[in-house]
Formats: sequence, structure tokens, C-alpha cells
Amino acid sequence: MISKSVGSITEALADIPDGATIMIGGFGLAGQPTELIEGLLDQGARDLVIVNNNAGNGDTGLAALIGAGRVRKIVCSFPRQADSHHFDRMYRAGKLELELVPQGNLAERIRAAGAGIGGFYTPTAVGTPLAEGKEQRHINGRDYILEYPLHADYALIKAQRADRWGNLVYRKTARNFGPIMATAARTTIAQVHEIVALGELDPENIVTPGLFVKRVVVPERSRTKTEDTSASAAGANT
Repeated sequence: MISKSVGSITEALADIPDGATIMIGGFGLAGQPTELIEGLLDQGARDLVIVNNNAGNGDTGLAALIGAGRVRKIVCSFPRQADSHHFDRMYRAGKLELELVPQGNLAERIRAAGAGIGGFYTPTAVGTPLAEGKEQRHINGRDYILEYPLHADYALIKAQRADRWGNLVYRKTARNFGPIMATAARTTIAQVHEIVALGELDPENIVTPGLFVKRVVVPERSRTKTEDTSASAAGANT
């Protein structure tokens, strides 16, 4: 019987080694796999390369991972925000490398990795410092630069529901980077609110097929919340 469900965050993250390249889904807090990031902090892997839309907020999640000195390099679009003090501190101290990528290019580089595309030409960033050192071509009267795909060892993403085969559905905009990251990583780990029986997910609504997902886990707090809700509903019906 195929089952990609694992019993805990600890089990899901156990084999991530030092130096791994990890994609982390989310657009701010929307779709951010908070419990997986917290689990990565506890797991202990260091010297990580992180691919994310930004460089963390406040003192939790990705920001905490950066603040703990566990990230060697970050590839992102929006590193500096009002509460990005951990990134600022580590970057200014020379302890964190930054690869700044325009958001559209970031998404397309990830998508290209999952689609098996060797590279693509884009006009975004032409004439800016971000184009320095990159191949440039003039196509149909417009300048383009060559960008290469972004691959990862692991992708940590968040979805709403899954079945034991790893098929995923998302909640509204929380899907953002998750689906393309799932295709671009060797091992995709998804945290979900619940795992349902096979056949309960409408095939028309499955965004990420289980083919791209290695492990699925329901965080303890989500499991507890579901159990409490079920207990309350059962009490109301007695």
C-alpha cells in the first residue's frame, strides 16, 4: 500500500543534511509551512541554501532560521522589509550571501527546473546590475538576458488537504509558490491540515499530483485542532 504520510515533523525532516538547497513556499505568511520551518530549526541542519520569496519576517519561521546562523545563502526577491532585522544583521556582517532575483524571474526559474527547461531569455532586469555577467541577446528588437533553472534538494510547502498518495489541494492564494516548488525539488515535503481518504479529493481540484510529493505530514497543532473540533461537533450532536 502506497502511503506518503509520516507521523511527525521530526520524521519528515530527519534526512535533510548540512549544505542542502531548500525551497520554502509562501508569500509572506500565506502558504508558509511554519511548522516545517520550526522543525528544521530543531533538526539542526546548517550551511543551508534557501530559495524563498523573501528573507523572513520578525523573529519566527525563516527569520529565526537566518538569525540562528543556519543559512549560508538565500535566493529571493524581497530580502529587506520593515521587520527583516535578522537578514539585515547577518548580511551586513558578511555571514549571509544574497542572490537577488526579480519575482517573475524567480517563479519562472523554479518552473523551468520542474519542466526540464535548460534556460530561458527574459527582458526583466536588462540594463540593471542584476544582468551583469549574464548572456544577452537581441530578439525582435528587444534585449533579453539568459536565466537558468533553479533546482533544489528539498521543497517545504504547505497545502490544505492531501490523501495518502500525496495528492494536494491548496486554499486560495496559499498555493502561490508551492506547486512549482514541488516539481523543482528532488524531495518535496508537504504539511497539510488534514489527510483524507483516497477518492475524497475531487480530481479536478488537485493542483499538485502525488507524483511530485515524497512526504505528507499533519503538524501536531493542526491534528489537535481537528480533534478538538470533531469532539465539539460530536458533543453538539448528543
